[in-house]
Amino acid sequence: MNRRGAATGFTLVELLVALTVFAALAAIAYGALDRIAQVRGTLAAEQDRFGAVVRSLSDLARDLRQAIARPVRGNYGELRPALVGTPDHVELTRLGFANPLAAARSNLERVVWGLDERALRQGRYAVLDRAPTTAPATRTRLDDVDGLRLRYLGGDGAWREYWPPDGADPALLPQAVELRLALPDLGELRRVLALPASLPPLAPDAAPAATPGTP
Repeated sequence: MNRRGAATGFTLVELLVALTVFAALAAIAYGALDRIAQVRGTLAAEQDRFGAVVRSLSDLARDLRQAIARPVRGNYGELRPALVGTPDHVELTRLGFANPLAAARSNLERVVWGLDERALRQGRYAVLDRAPTTAPATRTRLDDVDGLRLRYLGGDGAWREYWPPDGADPALLPQAVELRLALPDLGELRRVLALPASLPPLAPDAAPAATPGTP
């Protein structure tokens, strides 16, 4: 017998089917969102890595381009050349040591860069001419480095693994420095950086050129 006006609704089978479809759609949506989150995380990590590589190479290039022909005294009073280079380390005196408070110190700075335990590190000395206990303040600029290779171009046009050449003036700077940085994720990066030319000493009897129109 029909019951007019009786309440209608979903059967148990219909509810189960609807829940199953909803669960499947939710699982698909969650998987897509999780994949998007993973991709975003990977891109952010790669961007941070690339930024660290660019900053470290830019700072190293800046220090080399600001090199100045100023030898220093080592921890035991020995004379150290203006630039001391090996295949994986370089130590030099540079210009541009910011002094915004006009402290009583030099505007020159002694810095060292090198590869140590698969990390590119930068060291900065607080003074130019050192005491026996003077040590650089070192910080890691780039992790996960496979290799670092430096070469130095002399005035004779020859590339050298070590600088300065035997018997050279301690104030002599190379004409350029070749940098090769091997990274597991970005391959090998190569740059050739021109350095300021070493200034020749002024002759004792040399006089400055006269200004035009000056008697």
